[in-house]
Amino acid sequence: MRLLTILCSLVLCLLKPGISATAPQFKVDGKVLELEESNFDSAISSFDYILVDFYAPWCGHCKRLSPQLDEAAPVLAGLKEPIVIAKVNADKYTRLARKHDVDAYPTLKLFMHGVSMEYFGPRKAELLVQYLKKFVAPDVSVLSSDSAISDFVEAAGSFFPIYIGFGLNETVTSNLAVKYKKRAWFSVAKDFSDDAMVLYDFDKVPALVALHPSYKQQSIFYGPFEDEFLGDFIKQNLLPLVVPLNHETLKLLKDEERKIVLTITADENEDQSQNLIKVLKAAASANRDLVFGYVGVQQWEDFADKFGVDKKTKLPKMIVWNGDEEYFSVIGIESLDKEDQGSQISRFLEGYREGRTERKTVKGPSFMGFINSLIGIRTVYIVVFIVAVIMLIQSIGKDDEPLGVGRRDEVDHAESSEAESSQYGPEKKED
Repeated sequence: MRLLTILCSLVLCLLKPGISATAPQFKVDGKVLELEESNFDSAISSFDYILVDFYAPWCGHCKRLSPQLDEAAPVLAGLKEPIVIAKVNADKYTRLARKHDVDAYPTLKLFMHGVSMEYFGPRKAELLVQYLKKFVAPDVSVLSSDSAISDFVEAAGSFFPIYIGFGLNETVTSNLAVKYKKRAWFSVAKDFSDDAMVLYDFDKVPALVALHPSYKQQSIFYGPFEDEFLGDFIKQNLLPLVVPLNHETLKLLKDEERKIVLTITADENEDQSQNLIKVLKAAASANRDLVFGYVGVQQWEDFADKFGVDKKTKLPKMIVWNGDEEYFSVIGIESLDKEDQGSQISRFLEGYREGRTERKTVKGPSFMGFINSLIGIRTVYIVVFIVAVIMLIQSIGKDDEPLGVGRRDEVDHAESSEAESSQYGPEKKED
């Protein structure tokens, strides 16, 4: 009977929450956890927020990232809602890497309550901490003074748009704040001075101010504050008025439903291009059902080439892109002259809305694949394997043809080219 009592007590202890005979115990101690297949799932379920670095020991970018994660780990662990940093040797635990769609190194994934999203933010420790604080911040921060507003904007940084509701109750924006929590900061200011109204350029309340610190842009919304109208304003202002297109901003456009008015210039840093961008901002403000973007051939020639831009193309060129494989040119207004560009842009938009367009297809393979950077290590390995098989079949088919110096050089070149092509993946990752 005594033995039975002891066994029952032991079973009850094992069934208590957080106690397991086999599951590893984790703690938030400011150190980077080393995970493997046997404890990965347990770690993910043990923390509300955990950033996982899938790395390879031979990867140069991984080696440079590692000390940054070591520096950030204790800071993130000390937050009110702690974020744990962990790492997995994806070169060793390949099955685990495949399960989480890791095809290049390093790949960072943020797990929030067990649900993952790929991390595309900065990798320097201080900036990484600032970026990740967004995900554990309150849905809506309540600000009670000018200094609190200033501190909130400074702490938010420049990675995400910032919404401040002056004279608004937090319940007005709470649903949308939850919906767009991963993409923006939300707050309401209860008490503020006239100086704040001047600083944020609004003249009556209630008002919702949208800030884009990195682009030095802001927009004001005076209502109506019903969900439909408020939602439209928030969604439209997740992006700046005019978006400079690069690898990072293309990711922001991935889920964008609006068409993109794309202006292609020779060099986006030239004075003429900067003046054109100011004109585009005015057009974008009056046409919020469209996204306006620009790119310079000097900055991203491969991207511009997708839309048929070459040395003979007259620039600036304007098109309307659907974000994937199709774009439209407006008949008679494919490029802009230097004079009165505002009127030319108005005519371009009028022609597009009236259907005076020519539909075209972007050059090359699927553009969504281009955006998502889907070519990774597995794709490269498959291509290399197929090429190797073809070469083997061809060599067998030859009747013992002697291998001359020229032919050996070709083989050596092919092998070195394959190695180089598989060395680096997108986003400064190594395959």
